[in-house]
Amino acid sequence: MIPQTQSSGTPREAPALAPVTERERITALDVLRGFAVLGILAMNIQAFAMIIAAYLNPTAYGDLTGANRSVWLLTHVLVDQKFMTIFSMLFGAGIVLMTSRVEARGQPSAGLHYRRMGWLILFGLLHGYLLWSGDILYWYGMCGLIVYLFRKLPPGRLLVFGLLAIAVASGLWLFFGWSMQFWPPEVVKEFTQGRWQPPPELVAREVAAYRGSWLEQMALRVPGAFAFQTFLFLILGLWRAGGLMLVGMALFKWGMFSAKRSPVFYLALIAVAVLVGIPTILYGVHRNFAAGWEVRYSFFFGSQFNYWASILASLGWVGLIMLACQKPALAALTRPFAAVGQMAFTNYLLQTIICTTVFYGHGFGQFGQVERVGQIALVAAVWAFQLIVSPLWLRHFLFGPFEWLWRSLTYLRFQPIRRQLLQAAR
Repeated sequence: MIPQTQSSGTPREAPALAPVTERERITALDVLRGFAVLGILAMNIQAFAMIIAAYLNPTAYGDLTGANRSVWLLTHVLVDQKFMTIFSMLFGAGIVLMTSRVEARGQPSAGLHYRRMGWLILFGLLHGYLLWSGDILYWYGMCGLIVYLFRKLPPGRLLVFGLLAIAVASGLWLFFGWSMQFWPPEVVKEFTQGRWQPPPELVAREVAAYRGSWLEQMALRVPGAFAFQTFLFLILGLWRAGGLMLVGMALFKWGMFSAKRSPVFYLALIAVAVLVGIPTILYGVHRNFAAGWEVRYSFFFGSQFNYWASILASLGWVGLIMLACQKPALAALTRPFAAVGQMAFTNYLLQTIICTTVFYGHGFGQFGQVERVGQIALVAAVWAFQLIVSPLWLRHFLFGPFEWLWRSLTYLRFQPIRRQLLQAAR
């Protein structure tokens, strides 16, 4: 790179790469990210508290009547895949935002980006194998390696490529469902018992493992994390998460995540979610119950209603949050969500720490004992905690602790974290 020069002709070094400052942050983006990371817990809690099959098949474990059925239905319709969709789109938007700012200074972004993704992949591996096999950070880091290459495309092409990628996983799911009729009976049995409707002895084994010590949990956590980060990533995560990141890049370029579009535009997103997205999801629920949650139909075919309609529903949430961000009178309400969003990495990992402590054997050992109503009560408590603590933390610190670590590793130098130290340095 040619050094910049001052008017005197003296060479001046290009400014050092550094994380985005507070003045450069887009508040609406932080609010939406905070809303998404909190919302993700409402679905993940089922994987923390119950056997893994119950995450996809509500009839596999636990009570599904009365209030528990209502909790499941509400989380399925309003939460399941919706907040993962928002978070994935925001991740793609973040890639465009960060790299464009770096490149606007006349500096290359590739090294910084790939170093950032490399550390995220490592964090995901550690999170998945040591704490919780449902980690999503690894998927995001791996997808980030690829979608970076598309970041400069015009938004129309990004949207098309993103939807095509999302369709690949859908097509694979439909193909597997069609081909299941030709699977050997023993393979069907193993698949059904392992992923959909485990028999009592397998349920007892999973419950005992996660109520056991940290080392005893590894017998299930390690193979679970390995499957999640290999086969499931290749047939689902790469295409769904990666495609949503491309969609997010397009929507960011169109100004959708910065609360700059008209209120009518955001109201239209809400209308599409309410009139098309949610009814489609409810119809899918009806079909699954009508089929008795039979593995071939519900796993491969019945899941497609929510797979696609969740994108429309998530855009409804985006519209609602952007409208709130446009209202100065609601600033006191949105500000805590912005703080949670600024600390999304820390809050995501903190959710794992809290929930594994509550449910796993190295903590209070409540795995398999808390019904869905109790789970959602814990979710509400964690939400309240993070909405209170995140703003308090950011009064004294510039980043969350894990954001600080990630940034320091990415930029290859310790970043200032305490506000008074930064002010003193200035």
